Amino acid sequence: MSIRKIEYDKLVFYIIGYILLGGFALVCLIPFYITIVNSFMDEGTIVREGYNIWISKFSLTGYGMVLKNPQAILQSYGITAFVTVVGTACSLLLVTMTGFILSRRDFYYRNAMSFFFFFTTLFNGGLVPYYLLCTRTLHFTNKVYALIIPSLFSVWNMIIAKNYFKSIPFEMIESAKIDGANDFTVYFKIMLPISTPLLATIGLFTALGYWNDWYNCMLFINNRHQELFTLQYYLQSMLNSAQALQQVAAKSGLSFNTVPLESMKMAMTVIATGPALIAYPFVQKYFVKGLTVGAVKG
Repeated sequence: MSIRKIEYDKLVFYIIGYILLGGFALVCLIPFYITIVNSFMDEGTIVREGYNIWISKFSLTGYGMVLKNPQAILQSYGITAFVTVVGTACSLLLVTMTGFILSRRDFYYRNAMSFFFFFTTLFNGGLVPYYLLCTRTLHFTNKVYALIIPSLFSVWNMIIAKNYFKSIPFEMIESAKIDGANDFTVYFKIMLPISTPLLATIGLFTALGYWNDWYNCMLFINNRHQELFTLQYYLQSMLNSAQALQQVAAKSGLSFNTVPLESMKMAMTVIATGPALIAYPFVQKYFVKGLTVGAVKG
């Protein structure tokens, strides 16, 4: 087979691959596009015609309802940003440190400890004991750290970190030990600097988890402390109130346009997912590498 034939086949392969991937990317973008378009649509038009792919009747009523109390929105944004940044940083530290220790073949109890962590993914104590532990013993009620600590450690992320550190030659650790480095020096000055794909991947998983979390806020923060509401829980509470108002309006014989429920849903989605979409491209190049490096070890 000639070199020209190989190059031609390679070119055809790339063309077909880019066409297929481009088409798949467009399909994935369609829901985001429809969400953005319908967030600027009139409520009556959405109810009559359904979700459209273009703006037939422009309206900012949905955004007006969501942003009716801008101070509360900004406050919930601030709480969510704080929880996401602090929670992601602490989680990365704990997860990667645990994965590093369990990947060390000179750690005698690594298999027993690995089983202990894996066992927690199969069984748990249940919701009621969990809630009683957090509220009565740990006193999480109406505290900002109640939004951080329950999601601080992920066994799945720890397994990813463990497999990644396994792919790094153990001789690097031995050389550092010979030079007088202790375990913390090896971890902070050798392992972390060469683990950018791992940190970006786990950081993305963790940050999205914190950003989209509403469950912990529902469990531990009551309505008298709305200043601690996360963005997702605040928007969900607003949506529940809007649904109740719409039911009252329907029973009273008022127009469905009184409460723009559908356009509110779209506007809330845009407001809540915007920062995550902006952050994703900065870590996307590390995403696949962080998942695959160290996944298979011979």
